[in-house]
Amino acid sequence: MQRVSHTNGVITYTFDSLADLPVRAHVSTRHGGVSPEPWRSLNFSVLRGDTPERVRENRQRLASALDLDAATFVHCRQVHGTGIAKVDRDSAGQVMDGCDGLITDTPGLPLSLVFADCVPLLIYDLVHDALGVCHAGWRGTVNGAATATLWAMQAAYDTNPAQVQVCIGPSIGPQSYEVGPEVAALAALHLPDPEATLDYANGVDANPFFDLWQANVQLFAAAGVPVDRIEVAGIDTAQTTTDFFSHRAERGRCGLFSMVAWLEEMGRR
Repeated sequence: MQRVSHTNGVITYTFDSLADLPVRAHVSTRHGGVSPEPWRSLNFSVLRGDTPERVRENRQRLASALDLDAATFVHCRQVHGTGIAKVDRDSAGQVMDGCDGLITDTPGLPLSLVFADCVPLLIYDLVHDALGVCHAGWRGTVNGAATATLWAMQAAYDTNPAQVQVCIGPSIGPQSYEVGPEVAALAALHLPDPEATLDYANGVDANPFFDLWQANVQLFAAAGVPVDRIEVAGIDTAQTTTDFFSHRAERGRCGLFSMVAWLEEMGRR
């Protein structure tokens, strides 16, 4: 990923694999906002104690940095599930209930999700110029949020998994994410190669560490996405709290960062 410093103090990261494609995506950091501790400073959540006024200002600052209109962003009321909403121009400015993913083929429509350790997923259809984004924590991952987004795009736009670019954004890394036996059991039940995602570094009787990145790579690959078209950011939010919020590392006292993605308008390609 590339780190981008904007003129208003906002700092974002972009995916290398999208540089020459007609789609844009920025993952925000905690820099450039107005929120005080413990949400310092570019926080996008009002559910963790920050004020609506500060969150609105933070959204405006991110939109300004990206040359977008904050009023057009489409959001999800995320529920750690696998629901995916298809959105278009009429959805601009709306919050889609009960879903963790958005898909569109409408140019210029910004899709926005929020995170604090969960995995930002992006799918770009290279043939049909369609876009999907998804929020996948451990529940969403083991229950197939990645493939739910891909199949929703297939149903809506005839997306072929062999002809997409996938991006896996900053999220808690495999060395930081200790999980309980219930997570390991579900991983064993649902993932193609669960042993490759679980590390019993502290012994077989201890809780394992779960590799969310590898789990989502496995799911996409099993669905037919070429592995060389899956970019993994490799940025562990729990180990980079100077840049990103981490629910695990900060014991829930933090804000949420955002991934905003959109298809470029024809005239800007």
